[in-house]
Amino acid sequence: MGFLRATVPADLADAVLTYDEIGATVAGPLPSGYRHATHRVVVGSGRETFERVAAAVLDWLPQRSVGLRVRASGRSSSPGTIVVLTAGLPRFGYDIPCRVVWGAAAGHERGFAYGTLPGHPQRGEERFLVRLTPTGSVVFEIRAFFRLATPLARLGTPVSLLLQRLATDRYVAAVRRAARD
Repeated sequence: MGFLRATVPADLADAVLTYDEIGATVAGPLPSGYRHATHRVVVGSGRETFERVAAAVLDWLPQRSVGLRVRASGRSSSPGTIVVLTAGLPRFGYDIPCRVVWGAAAGHERGFAYGTLPGHPQRGEERFLVRLTPTGSVVFEIRAFFRLATPLARLGTPVSLLLQRLATDRYVAAVRRAARD
C-alpha cells in the first residue's frame, strides 16, 4: 500500500480492523499478548491551555509532528473515520491505515483512539487523550497496545521499537509546544 499509488481513505471503508480487542485503550487493563505503552505528562494548566491542546490533538498535531501526512475521511473524534498516515514522499511513501474507534470532542476529556487496518506495520490500538483535571492541570496521555505485524517490521524489531519511542517523544514535544503557544 502506498508505493506509487496513494491509498485513499474511502478505499478502506470496508476494511476490517486487524485485532479483536477494539476499544481496549479507552478503559480497563490493556490486553495480554501485546506490547503496552502508556505515557502521561502534565503539559500546562488552565482552561485556555486545555482548549488549545485539545484542538491541536484533535487536528492530528501529534501525527503531523513526526512528518506524517494525514488524510482522513472525517473528524478524528468521529468513530468510523478512516485515516491514512503517510511516511515518506507522496508517491513513494508508506501508507499506514487506521480507523477511529473512539472519540470525544467535548467535556473535560478530549481525544481519539484509532486501530490498525490491513497494511499497517502493527496490529493494535493507540489513544491520544487530553484531560483537564479538577485542579486545573492539563494532562496529555498516550495509551497503546500493539504487535509488530509485517515481516519487515518484525525483522527490524529493535529499529521498529526505537522508531515508535522516538515518535512518542515527538508527539509529547509537539503537544507541549501547543500548550505554550
